[in-house]
Amino acid sequence: MIEFWLSAGLLCLVAVSFLLIPLLRGRKVQAEEDRTALNVTLYQERLRELEQQHQAGTLNAAQWQAARDEAARELLADTEGSDARQARRLGRAVPLLAVLLVPVLAVSLYMQWGAIDQVEQARTFAGEPHSIEEMTARLEQAVQNNPESAEGWYFLGRSYMAQQRAADAARAFGQAVKVAGREPELLGQWAQALYFAADKQWSPQLDALTSEALKADPEEVTSLGLLGIAAYEEQRFADAIGYWERLVAVLPPGDPSRQAIAGGIERARQELGSSAESAASAAPPQATAGLQVRVELAEALRDKVQPGDAVFVFARAASGPPMPLAAKRLTVADLPVQLSLSDSDAMMPQLKLSAFDQVQLVARISRAGDAKNGEWIGQGQPVASSTQDVQRLVIDSPDGTPP
Repeated sequence: MIEFWLSAGLLCLVAVSFLLIPLLRGRKVQAEEDRTALNVTLYQERLRELEQQHQAGTLNAAQWQAARDEAARELLADTEGSDARQARRLGRAVPLLAVLLVPVLAVSLYMQWGAIDQVEQARTFAGEPHSIEEMTARLEQAVQNNPESAEGWYFLGRSYMAQQRAADAARAFGQAVKVAGREPELLGQWAQALYFAADKQWSPQLDALTSEALKADPEEVTSLGLLGIAAYEEQRFADAIGYWERLVAVLPPGDPSRQAIAGGIERARQELGSSAESAASAAPPQATAGLQVRVELAEALRDKVQPGDAVFVFARAASGPPMPLAAKRLTVADLPVQLSLSDSDAMMPQLKLSAFDQVQLVARISRAGDAKNGEWIGQGQPVASSTQDVQRLVIDSPDGTPP
């Protein structure tokens, strides 16, 4: 702040100089007026001397007139270059008072309407932090100076989470929600912090927060990841796989977290296989729940797609919300393939496949990995969600209409 106040003081000095310059000029004009008055007085005394000499007979009329003319020329020479205008004398009290009041008023007005808090904040973030603790301290100071900054509360919460201070992070994200509103990303971050602050204990509040976030944005990544973690911790491995597969489907291809999520999906599948084997040895086999779908690629399209192109297979209500009820992601290299769509693949907890009587099956190929838009599509006729027959789905048409 020293640099700021030095700059402000320099500006005040410049302003004061505009008041001091007229005072100094006024003194110069006064000195010139005094000099002119002295010259006039000397001229008058010279004229009196010449008059006395003329009367005494020392000077004749011609000499007397020549001496008078010479005195006049000397007076003009002495006063040549001086300001002939009558200078107005500026009173000293008013300018001096203004000189004193300018700095005082400048500081008072700046403290009233200035942005000293923003200057402090800019100074706080001027240099790179040397540690996560220093960054956290800066963010704490920032939200203290400006508690209405949703961005400040958000990054403070992220900083707390990086230090495993989940309870503090939950409070920070809660403040961000109060300031910015119930944005899906903020709700997901808030739910995640609350979950870890409660030692990974699920609660109705967490269910409400994640449901609200996914209702507003079915691709909200923090909520999908959190629901997968919670399901895995509760040994609901099928649900964990479903949530994490949805998460992988919306992540960019180069996202570094994709590998970790893929590892979690693989572990969940291994756990699910072990659980299925244990259940099979202890109880008679049961029918597999969900829709059985065989997805194929039309022969005409085999030269128009690439093995790594993403394939999204999903079921949506024949009459109801347009968003998918259950979905899975594959690649063209996996085709043809037979898979199952069930409630464990639900896109939203409150919208399950079994809750709708009639559904439509759709398969989409998207080279960009976008579940909503692609190049090729295959759509089936509405079928009963409880059917046990294998449904054949052929990708054979250009994709022109998102689901």
